[in-house]
Amino acid sequence: MKKTVILAVIAIAATTIMATSGFSQSPPTDEERTKAIGEIAEVQKFFMMPMRDGVRMATDIYLPKDASGPLPTIFWKTPYNYNKLSGPWLTVIEAALEQGYAFVMQNERGKFFSEGTWELLGLPRTDSYDALTWIAGQSWSNGRVGTLGCSSSAEPQMALAAMNHPAHAAMVPMSPGAGIGRVGKFYEQGNWYRGGAEQMFYLPWLYPVQLTEGPKFPSDLSDEDRLRLSTYFDLAPSMPPIDWAKLIWHLPIGEAMLEANGPKGIYAELFARKPNDEGWYQGGLYHDDEDIGVPALWAFTWYDFSISPNLALFNHVSETAPDPEVRDNQYVVIAPGLHCSFFRNESPLTVGEQEMGNIDFDYMGMIFGFFDKWLKGDDSNFPADTPKVQYFAQGANEWRSAEVWPPATAQPVTLYLQSDGHANSLFGDGRLTWDAPGEDGGFDAYTYDPATPVPSLGGGICCIGNAVEGGSFDQRGIEARADVLVYTTEELSADVNVTGYVEVTLYVSSDARDTDFTIKLIDVYPDGRALNLDETIQRARYRDGYESEVFMEDGGIYEVTLSVLSTSNVFRAGHRIRLEVSSSNFPRFSRNLNTGGDNYNESEFVVAHNVIHHSADYASRMVLPVIDE
Repeated sequence: MKKTVILAVIAIAATTIMATSGFSQSPPTDEERTKAIGEIAEVQKFFMMPMRDGVRMATDIYLPKDASGPLPTIFWKTPYNYNKLSGPWLTVIEAALEQGYAFVMQNERGKFFSEGTWELLGLPRTDSYDALTWIAGQSWSNGRVGTLGCSSSAEPQMALAAMNHPAHAAMVPMSPGAGIGRVGKFYEQGNWYRGGAEQMFYLPWLYPVQLTEGPKFPSDLSDEDRLRLSTYFDLAPSMPPIDWAKLIWHLPIGEAMLEANGPKGIYAELFARKPNDEGWYQGGLYHDDEDIGVPALWAFTWYDFSISPNLALFNHVSETAPDPEVRDNQYVVIAPGLHCSFFRNESPLTVGEQEMGNIDFDYMGMIFGFFDKWLKGDDSNFPADTPKVQYFAQGANEWRSAEVWPPATAQPVTLYLQSDGHANSLFGDGRLTWDAPGEDGGFDAYTYDPATPVPSLGGGICCIGNAVEGGSFDQRGIEARADVLVYTTEELSADVNVTGYVEVTLYVSSDARDTDFTIKLIDVYPDGRALNLDETIQRARYRDGYESEVFMEDGGIYEVTLSVLSTSNVFRAGHRIRLEVSSSNFPRFSRNLNTGGDNYNESEFVVAHNVIHHSADYASRMVLPVIDE
């Protein structure tokens, strides 16, 4: 019996005894858990690991005391402060030590106790490569390293995997979207863009993260003094609080960091870049012209800001990796919940206002079973028949599996946008129909005013302060607006299982040279609640691709295919399927000021009068991947 199982049995027994005895016990504090780790591991704090250019990275090393022989290693790299461990870090370190792994945690260059100057995504790429070389060369190492981490600790993993270090045996990138530059039709460039429109969460996220000014310990400080002083100073800044719900409205958006009196850094530079700027291809982002050289277990969530490009990358590696062993050993878990919520969620789960029920999944067991296979050569905890895709089907509220994404049984079913000319708002006559429009089909018109954009409500978002809460919420308040077109099916007579990529094509007109078009997929409950599943946006100037800008002319009709939505949702009998169409979703996405200018450096705007066409010649439509239940 494995040590983790024994500990779990003991914990359950102890809990039962205390409950029946009338006693209760508080869960251990982070300090207590950290002390307990010190009792089962040899810990070296703030080892200064040298890079090829002489700059040294602050590194903590944990070696299990009861291990025998060379050890496999889990490597976790982060830009965040871990001087005082908490939450998921402690959970992962404890699990790694119990399973007989060394655990190495390192700060990115220029962050906290690491020397050098910080750049986004832990540049230079060679730092991670050099860290693996150092680990593999230690007497306690078996030469095999697995990389692990969520969000900022996942994002550098793809670029490292493209370098194919001989010690890099496997990786587990969790919610890694901000490390993906271009993959297929997605030119998100680290989630900076969606459909050519800026994602506004970067303003609050970079406010503390891009801070590179501040005190640093001298480079000739002894290891003993560095460790001693770290108990006094952890170099974490105390940033003045910001009301992001207010400040995020600032124009020009390229100067919003200055308005926040934020730290100097890369914010303004990145906002000035267009989706295909050459600067995106000179940094730490992974692009699809590079190979992935290691087996991977990917972990995504439905309400993340990057679910669609994440899935596109999983498919890209599964289909194109030149090494068959790598190509055939790509796995993905798609969980309910928000960005990086894997170890925080408990059953029953509610995401916003969406009840998910029992969402239990043994993430830790799967992760270490996967690492056991590739770092220890022991596949007993990762069976050969492990599904390539495991996903949570919302609506049905259960885990399901497939061998490819989307599941091979998903078939395209088309719904067409139609109305009698007044789809404006929830109270209009917009319809989604299974039949294509006839020759007498028409159009719906609305006004988009950047001064009063459609407010964001939930969705796949994080890291945006108090401006937006992510998740699924009743959209009826949003749908009451005249600048939101609402298209809805009749009540469903049977369940409709939509699992895969949802594709939407609109035929549009505008009197503005440039504007945006937004969509939102909605599950409408019998009581009228309209809960959002996924959303996206497309800047019209990039409708033909991101290599060049093509502006609209007044009176022209243009085809706009938006970036795909991704979901697994069973629309139950009695529910309805709805599509919202508008031209803003702020502050989830930046406001298009409709001038055709650079947008990031503008304060003046134009009101756009936009049209969605739905006729035989201009059949605006949504294609759903439907699996027969």
